[in-house]
This record gives sequence, structure tokens and C-alpha cells, in this order.
Amino acid sequence: MSTKIPIAALTPQELCDTLGLTPSFRAKQVYLWISKGVTSFDQMKNLDKGSLALLEEKAVLRSSRVSKEFRDEDGTIKLQVTLEDSCAVETVLLTDREERKTACVSCQAGCAMKCAFCQTGTLGLARNLTASEIVEEFLFLEERAGRLDNIVFMGMGEPLQNLDAIRKAIAILTDPAGRALSPRRITLSTCGIVKGIYELADKGPSVRLAVSLTTANEELRKSLMPVAVGNPLSELKKAIAYFSQKTQKRVTLEAALMSGINTDEKSAQALIDFAKGLDVHVNLIPWNPVKSLPFTTPSKSECYAFLHKLESANIPTTLRMKRGSNVNAACGQLGATGMSRQD
Repeated sequence: MSTKIPIAALTPQELCDTLGLTPSFRAKQVYLWISKGVTSFDQMKNLDKGSLALLEEKAVLRSSRVSKEFRDEDGTIKLQVTLEDSCAVETVLLTDREERKTACVSCQAGCAMKCAFCQTGTLGLARNLTASEIVEEFLFLEERAGRLDNIVFMGMGEPLQNLDAIRKAIAILTDPAGRALSPRRITLSTCGIVKGIYELADKGPSVRLAVSLTTANEELRKSLMPVAVGNPLSELKKAIAYFSQKTQKRVTLEAALMSGINTDEKSAQALIDFAKGLDVHVNLIPWNPVKSLPFTTPSKSECYAFLHKLESANIPTTLRMKRGSNVNAACGQLGATGMSRQD
């Protein structure tokens, strides 16, 4: 592995302290160039030869690299990003009907949560990503798709298990002196770690929260999502209410619908009961096929019956459209290329 320092997530002061870059305005210039997505130090046109030589000697703009690229006909882009230790993660660019572009980034190589319906959960956890590696995912996507509008931590891994690195990456991406992404355009998705939700509410960062609920049937949720064993629905509901009150932000509840598993009327009613009294919006996500998993995508009639049940109870609900499923880039499909380098 290289001894050079990855600098994608270093502040100007850290660039000075870590690299010995002087005077301080040089570090601000480097910082701004990184936020613009330059891929070589030579592109930093306003730096003097001494600063460029120092950067070449001690630093690296990207510690990871894109090893595979997939494009769906709906405009979705999926990148396999190989990290310096040869672990690989996947990151996705989604474009909606209004042409808004969203980066769906990974925060871990693999995942320890073992949700039964998720491809990533079958891989196990290799390690957390660093803040630099997370920022690099975003920059790789902007390099291919232009300026992005949103970022969602909904890729590989459980964000609340790598919150320090995510905090640092968000601080870099939202810095007005750098990339200046609006914090209002950032969403973090968790499978429901109660302690982490309280920490996010109390200590930030100030982002939107999405909770992968899937079902409000306690026993079914335990069988589908092992995290539910130590994070019961009653405590999860309290944490969601606390987050909304503390941050004044509406929380998204995500439900991956699997035919014959959680699409019946009782499942809909349980979700309604859970959502009552909370400031939430429900996203219904028809399960995206994963060959190795024993589930079935629900029919349109199943999905719409479930949707109408929630709407009739005045629960704000959206039935999500599929994006990226042809290249295994849809919700729950990440990790099809594995965690080891595949080139």
C-alpha cells in the first residue's frame, strides 16, 4: 500500500499540518481544486512549482479507483470502486424524472446487518470506509455525471456504524469554501439502530433520516432484520419521534415489499399503527430481485392495494419507481460484484 496521504477529506488547516503546505493560502487553493474534482495535481493551475512538487511527493488525490462501470438505459450509473487494500464497494448515480441527480454512496465494504432481503447483507463486513474514500465516491460520480444535487447514504453498509467518517465527509462536502453541497440535500438511511438515531439527533450532522422499517410486525421484522432483536419497534418509534422533535425534520420510513411476506392487509395496518403520531413519510419499495435470495417482487396490484390502504389512513406515502435494476444498482442489490477486486 502507498505511503502517500489521501487528501480528499482534509480541510485546508489539515493540509497545512499534514503536508507542511505553506503559506496557508496555498492549502485553500488545493482544497478548492479538490472540490472541483481535479484528477491530477497538474490541473491546479495557480500553484507554484514547489507546492506541486510537495503534493506529488507526499499526497494522493484519490486513494481508490474505478475498476468497473455499469450504465442502465434509465440513466443510472453504477461504479465499482476498488479501494487501496483491494476491497471493492459500489456507488450509484440516480436521475429522477425532474433530472435531479443523486449520489447513493457506500460507507462500508460489505455490511454486518444481515438483512435477509438485501444482497449486501450476504457479504458480511470487511471494514469501514474512511472519510476520504466516501468523498472520493462522490467525486467519481460527479466526474461522470456533472454537478450532483443530492447525496444519500443508502449504499453498502450501515451508516450509524461509521458515523465519525460520515460526519467528516459531510463536513467536507458541505463546506461553503469547498463543494458547498446543501445539508438539506443529504439523507442518511439506517436499518434502525436506536442508540445511533439518538446520537444523530443530539450531535448531528444535520441531515435527513430514513429508517428501513420493512415491516411493523415485530416477529416478522426480527426474522428479516436481525437488528430488530436488540432494537424493538417500541424503542425505535420513540427514537424516531425524538429525532423529529429535536431536528424538526420529517423522517422517511422505507418498506421493501416482498410478495406474500409483508404485503397483506394486516401488514399494512401494522405499518399504519406504527406511523400514527409520528411525523413521517412512507416510501414503498417493491423488492428488487437478487438471484440468491428466496423472495419475490410483488405485483402491481399488491403494491397499489398496500399503497391505497396507507393513503386511506392519511399516511403520506410514495410508491417508488425502479431505477438501475438492470445493472444490479437498485435498492438492496448492491454487492453483486462482491467486495474483492474483480478486474
